[in-house]
Amino acid sequence: MSQPNALSAPPLSSSRNSNAWSRLCSRQDLVANSGVVAWLDGAQVALFHLPHTPDGEQLFAVENRDPKSGANVVGRGIVGQLKGDLVIASPLYKQHYRLKDGSCVEYPEQRLRVWPVRLNGDVVEIGPLG
Repeated sequence: MSQPNALSAPPLSSSRNSNAWSRLCSRQDLVANSGVVAWLDGAQVALFHLPHTPDGEQLFAVENRDPKSGANVVGRGIVGQLKGDLVIASPLYKQHYRLKDGSCVEYPEQRLRVWPVRLNGDVVEIGPLG
């Protein structure tokens, strides 16, 4: 049974160019102000599409695995703002991760991996792991 809001990217081999942008999904797969999860090279990536921020439309890609619990739930978290930073609140223990760099507000030793991500027309592209 498939997980709601889970996307499967086109097969990407582990030998893909580590400096290249790759197609992950389409714009229509995104849910505004919420998360969806895509599979990328053995990792679950949570995508957050924020179409109306003071800085304009923004897209973020962070690791779906919550470092505190080990559960793949970050994509189901609540998007918000904390001390001027856009954050995702993990649904289990409610710790906040900055979307821009994956750092945890409450526990500095915890971090989510982040990927560069962009919209290229109606295609969501992901870059090499940052």
